[in-house]
Parts: sequence; C-alpha cells; structure tokens
Amino acid sequence: MRCVIARFPFDLTKPGVLESMQGVKPEPVTGEYVTIGRRHFPLKQVGQVITGQDRRDFSAGEVQRAMARLGFTCHAAPEPSPAVPAPGPTPSLSPLQRASAMLGTPDQA
Repeated sequence: MRCVIARFPFDLTKPGVLESMQGVKPEPVTGEYVTIGRRHFPLKQVGQVITGQDRRDFSAGEVQRAMARLGFTCHAAPEPSPAVPAPGPTPSLSPLQRASAMLGTPDQA
C-alpha cells in the first residue's frame, strides 16, 4: 500500500512492517501506540523504524493512519493513573485537630 509520511511516499505492506519491527525492543508507551504482534509500540518509534526518518519529521497521526490502513490496531494514549494521596492526616487540619484524630476518642464506660 502506498502512503505518504512526512511528504515522502512509501510502499508499505503488513508483512513488511512485521519484518521491520522484528527484534526491535518496544519503548515505554506514553502516547498513542500500535499493537504489532503481541507488543505495543509508540507510533513515533514505528514510524522511525519503517521510514528511516527522524521522529521530528512526521506526526504520530500520519503513522497511525498508515498502520490502521494496513490492518494494525492503533490505540489512544493510556489513561494516567489517579494520584494516590499520601497516608496521614489531612493537611487542612490544625495541629491540635491532627493530634486529637491520632489519639482517637476516649471510650465511655
């Protein structure tokens, strides 16, 4: 299939992309990514490997369109994990309120 990435035409095939990415270690995924085989590759890494161009020369969208047309599954950026609050007292409490909360309430007999 003929596609244009960074204003240059490329003739890409699914077997050709699979062969090009064989033996390439996936970088950590932080943005959009594509599933090739059972591995997830950032779109920019795939674009660099299959075109030989610098990543600054093309957008992830160009690679995503080409990979989708070839039948690969493309994914949006993973959702960031929610921040877990640090254990401990709530910062809006006064020191006296924090100390009281740590001691608890007295048992009534």
